[in-house]
Amino acid sequence: MRGKGLTLLGPELKAGEAAPDFTAVANDLSTYEFHAKSNQVWIIASVPSLDTSVCSIETKKFNDEASKLPDVKILTISMDLPFAQKRWCGAEGVKNLQTVSDYRDRAFGKAYGVLIRENMLLARAVFVVGKDGRIAYEQIVPELTQEPDYAAALAAARAAAAK
Repeated sequence: MRGKGLTLLGPELKAGEAAPDFTAVANDLSTYEFHAKSNQVWIIASVPSLDTSVCSIETKKFNDEASKLPDVKILTISMDLPFAQKRWCGAEGVKNLQTVSDYRDRAFGKAYGVLIRENMLLARAVFVVGKDGRIAYEQIVPELTQEPDYAAALAAARAAAAK
């Protein structure tokens, strides 16, 4: 972050590997269960906090793109409390993707190798999971304060949906 190294906990997942299942907390406080082998293409974007400028820009960008990707579901996950996510989505008009919180168990962060040891937030990362439950694309953004490569992630999602 801003040139200082951070330690990520968990495995370093690569394209071609099986995407891990995980649980998180939905905005209504129910348990959200992600099953990679759902015959669905997913873009999973992890962000440190929706209430920061880069995370806000990124989530709104993916929300805008969601309407152009009818065969792809988009999930944004952060450590923000579900109440904060719901408030943020309402204030920003984000309706085309789902937000979930990893605050309770940190199951996503640990399973996908994006839990930051120093602050227990999630690294900025994007994973595309294909219909076969395998990772089709992964990017852990090397600088937490920068946006991901949208074009590459969207291209990978389109290619996975076309299979």
